[in-house]
Amino acid sequence: MSDKKKAKAKGEQLKGKAKEAVGRITDDEHMTTEGRAERIKGDVREAEEKTRDTLES
Repeated sequence: MSDKKKAKAKGEQLKGKAKEAVGRITDDEHMTTEGRAERIKGDVREAEEKTRDTLES
């Protein structure tokens, strides 16, 4: 996995987790859902890159 793509995936995961937490604290369902979507997007991006690395090996 390239360092740039790995950092982007981790950034999305962290940003999503933060939004989820803020959404829960403020009882903002929209923000919680938005954060969950961002976190999942980061998870998928990370899995995609790991799969790509495995196939290239």
